[in-house]
Amino acid sequence: MSELFKFNDTIGPEKVIGIYNPKIELRAMLVVDNIAAGPALGGCRMAPDVTLEECFRLARAMTMKNAAAGLPHGGGKSVIVADPGMPAERKELTIRAFAHAIRDIADYIVGPDMGTNERAMAWVHDEIGRAAGLPREIGGIPLDEIGAAGFGLAVAAEVAQDFCKVKLAGARVAVQGFGAVGMHAARFLADRGAMLVAASDSMGAIADPKGLDGEKLAALKRQGRSVADFSAGKRLDRDAIIGADCDILIPAARPDVINMNNVESIRAKLVLQGANIPASPQAEERLRERGILSLPDFIVNAGGVICAAIEFQRGTQTLAFQAIEEKIRANTRSVLEAASNRNISPRKAALAFALERVTSAMRYRRF
Repeated sequence: MSELFKFNDTIGPEKVIGIYNPKIELRAMLVVDNIAAGPALGGCRMAPDVTLEECFRLARAMTMKNAAAGLPHGGGKSVIVADPGMPAERKELTIRAFAHAIRDIADYIVGPDMGTNERAMAWVHDEIGRAAGLPREIGGIPLDEIGAAGFGLAVAAEVAQDFCKVKLAGARVAVQGFGAVGMHAARFLADRGAMLVAASDSMGAIADPKGLDGEKLAALKRQGRSVADFSAGKRLDRDAIIGADCDILIPAARPDVINMNNVESIRAKLVLQGANIPASPQAEERLRERGILSLPDFIVNAGGVICAAIEFQRGTQTLAFQAIEEKIRANTRSVLEAASNRNISPRKAALAFALERVTSAMRYRRF
């Protein structure tokens, strides 16, 4: 019982739900963290090693992210303990069973996350009529397909140029987790003059100081293959990407990939946090001590949830991109200016910014 309330504070969580269906071996968890601003909006993550603690932390990150972006949503997260690479028929059954289990949790709206996608959200929507990040065929804005989160990272990087010794023209980029977020971030940064020099996924890594063809790497990933299979460049150990010789490092996969065991190996001058909670608190503080600017996840990778919120309100793709541009540009600058003026870390400045919005929203709620 004490473990269950380990993460409770004045903000949340509102609900913690465990889901188990032995007939199909479904094990899942849902944390609705805070609903002061509206129903919680957050992704459903599928991974074989995902934990309740990870779900708690991700749900809180969504509370902060949605508040900072000024969305009419609170934060929540769900996780399914399973291999996302399972056969398609079994995955559909698993996702549908999960959706059926949360059908009555009306204050949680499901979105895609690592291990799930637009197709999975279509299954959820078919079961309970409550999902975002849907395929175009059923009226959605496929945020992974269009690269909503990656676009937001590129916008944040533009702002960061005024606060660190990195200029996007000619900047060398390394992407840890070349997937739905990372590949699009590389593409949008390339449009701004940057060059992809290293990329990794769960199966390996590839690097080339002369530059990698991001579009060809993306095509390889769409075939279900690894970036390590790319014909050009030098193959690296998967985890060596953290120490790649680059100007911009984008961790875009699992939590805590930047930690005290590898933080000293980072050679980048700017870290764009494409994943949720990709750096441990201690490692993030060490980055600051080393003079490396690390942009907080819930500020700069909010493009996906902004897009999902616009879709849920029946907005258009054009409106979604406009909102991402406006909100992330303004929030990144506000956070970095506050951090500089108060001589604190960008994360502390971002937390103060988001918490003020959450607590203000909570004052309007009866309970």
